[in-house]
Amino acid sequence: MSQTPILHTERLLLDRYVPEDEDAFVALFQDVRVSRWMGDGPASEEEDRALFGRIFTKVYAQDLFDVWAVRRDGSLIGHAEIKPTDAVGGHEIVYALAPAAWGSGLGTELARALVGHGFGTLGLPEVHATVAAHNSASLTLLTRIGFAHVRDIQEDDGSTTRVLTAHQTVGPESGRR
Repeated sequence: MSQTPILHTERLLLDRYVPEDEDAFVALFQDVRVSRWMGDGPASEEEDRALFGRIFTKVYAQDLFDVWAVRRDGSLIGHAEIKPTDAVGGHEIVYALAPAAWGSGLGTELARALVGHGFGTLGLPEVHATVAAHNSASLTLLTRIGFAHVRDIQEDDGSTTRVLTAHQTVGPESGRR
């Protein structure tokens, strides 16, 4: 059983997926406004249902990394994870929110929660994010919360992915919870 912890922000609850979340998960990933920025881009409904199944049979079952359903007022409005990845040589955050949640600061709230979990619970010295060069909303959000652009990755399809990194800061407030 995965040890993925429950996280709370001012307006969001990040908890484990349950089987009843499948249709909402698939709807989120089938929305091209969301999926165009995720992984290799839009996938078929069948592939998204298989991905949802792997969260239980692989990620949670083998405790591979933390994956959350993002909820607001009891409804699933997003997806989040923090996972080790060879692409950046460390842990990267991944997040997606339904378009209805865009523009209200929830993305910033969510990203800060993921970074806080990485630095606090996981004890990471740095946290990474990989973002499509044309995803200006995520690039702006991550820069605003302390990420810096460190390099670009040229993808096989000719597109560019930006690698951003946030470093754990050590100061008089560190260690306080």
